[in-house]
Amino acid sequence: MDSIVQPITIHRTTLRIAVGALFFMAGLCFASWASRIATVQQTMGLSDTALGAVLFSLPVGLMCSLPFSGWIITRIGSKKLLLSAILVYGVALVSLGLAKNTFQLVICLLCYGFSSNAVNISVNTQAVAAEGLHEKPIMASFHGLWSLAGFTGAGIGTIMIANAVNPFHHFVIILMVLIVGVIIASRYLYDDSEAVKNAPSSSLPLLMRLRLMIPLLTLGTIAFCSMICEGAMFDWSVIYFKKVIAAPIALQGAGFTAFMLTMAGGRFVADWFAHRFGLKRTLQISGTLTATGLLVAVLFPHFYTAMAGFLLVGAGVSSVVPMVYSAAGKSKTMSPGVALAAVSTIGFIGFLVGPPLIGFIAGLATLRASFVFIAIMGTSVAILSSRAKI
Repeated sequence: MDSIVQPITIHRTTLRIAVGALFFMAGLCFASWASRIATVQQTMGLSDTALGAVLFSLPVGLMCSLPFSGWIITRIGSKKLLLSAILVYGVALVSLGLAKNTFQLVICLLCYGFSSNAVNISVNTQAVAAEGLHEKPIMASFHGLWSLAGFTGAGIGTIMIANAVNPFHHFVIILMVLIVGVIIASRYLYDDSEAVKNAPSSSLPLLMRLRLMIPLLTLGTIAFCSMICEGAMFDWSVIYFKKVIAAPIALQGAGFTAFMLTMAGGRFVADWFAHRFGLKRTLQISGTLTATGLLVAVLFPHFYTAMAGFLLVGAGVSSVVPMVYSAAGKSKTMSPGVALAAVSTIGFIGFLVGPPLIGFIAGLATLRASFVFIAIMGTSVAILSSRAKI
């Protein structure tokens, strides 16, 4: 990590603010689309089944971007990739507002997902550089800003819908915000284009580089298990409160809201906790909280106990991905961008397979049984963290 940090001459505070601003803008861009999905569905007359199929284009685009992002970041560096990718991300968002039919929407979502992942890898690489200039962890706070942007984007979307602003005009406003943010922040980011070319693995044969990734498998597997939990909670929380808890319609989203609140809040205290108790202990407790919360919701399927359980789950998953990314970015055998791409690939597979796997288990048994499986994934995070050399 020292070889990466030493060349940085920019002030650590300005770098941290610039990177934090770009995390916020990335979250704002993501939440802006999420807040208008229902509007687009209604405008195009899509059924729930058709919408589900169309939305699958986004993770497909994201997965296609993983090998490309890992390769291009070693050629041009994270700063250039981030600045270009986030602008493409904004343009892709605007294109979603222009789509007139399902085919156009699918193509736009592919581009949106592709640029989203390029932003994710490059902005986390910048975060690793910023963290290297501080005496204590700060990675989770960046992810907390992303979550905070999610709430902000949802609020803006609600206002736009209430005032009958169509998605295109809404998304153009967000693009303008991104452009202004990029212009201001670009002066303060770390230019690592030379550093990545001199990274330890940059000149090695492909097979050797793949062998160097083996130590990252444990980190990737921890992320995989946690993102199964996270993906399942995103897609199944409301359904669990509807079918298992039998909550009234007005309260069926309460569990998901509780999960999101502690997930966002947890990211602002995770850095302090990791600095005080260590990365391994933080991940162990995170996995334990996730498993405990899910078991509480399963064993005591009542509104208030389930709410308490979902609060614990949010706190549990909040720190895992930021901490794993932080550890991967400190790899001594390859550049942070390549290491993050490798870990992201493994982790995001969990985010993709989690929701349908929960549906499959629920079909074979019950929804409560499928949530026991998520609890097992939380337990796996704690066990793997205990054995990891971090």
